[in-house]
Amino acid sequence: MSDELVPADRSHMRASDADRERIAQVLHKATAEGRLDIHELDERLGAVYAAKTYGELAPITADLVLSGMQQPTMVPMSAAHQPAVSDRVVPGQSGSAVSVAFWSGVDRKGEWVVPRMHNAVAIMGGIELDLTHARFAEQEVTISVFAFWGGVEIRVPDDINVNVDGFGFMGAFEERVPSRRHIPGAPTVRITGLAIMAGVEVKGPKKKKSQVLRELLE
Repeated sequence: MSDELVPADRSHMRASDADRERIAQVLHKATAEGRLDIHELDERLGAVYAAKTYGELAPITADLVLSGMQQPTMVPMSAAHQPAVSDRVVPGQSGSAVSVAFWSGVDRKGEWVVPRMHNAVAIMGGIELDLTHARFAEQEVTISVFAFWGGVEIRVPDDINVNVDGFGFMGAFEERVPSRRHIPGAPTVRITGLAIMAGVEVKGPKKKKSQVLRELLE
């Protein structure tokens, strides 16, 4: 049965929740037929829900032959059904991990690469991070901010997911990004950190002059 459930050449591939549920159904059927007792069922179900790959699922039903039941076949999710990955994500590439402004200013913009963790430190200085045309080393990245008597401005485009959870002490850690729906496949940027007697602002992309003029005329 295991050969039908898990083809050998796919044993290293990740199993889905649907695959685990199919195996669980097989175990329940086997218990109903008296092939497994309750303790064995509980033990094997634990192994099913802990399994990560097809190869880990195969041994769980290897000794079972069920009557009147078509054996389920687990087929990896095809590329057509996998969530799209944004072309903004560039695995294997990495940009600077630190932006430091001490009595000075730092401005990062254009097609720079945001690494998995980027630290922005502004002490009596200012930092502007513009992600409008940035790319990302991983699907999920974090920008950690520390601002003391300084200011940090982070501009985020509309085609990425953003989570802001920073804290201000005698200062402000402000999110000025309009509510947006989650975008499947888009990079996710977490912006966190601490602002002490300082200001951190997370904003949307800069508006073009023509767009500003149009809004003024409306």
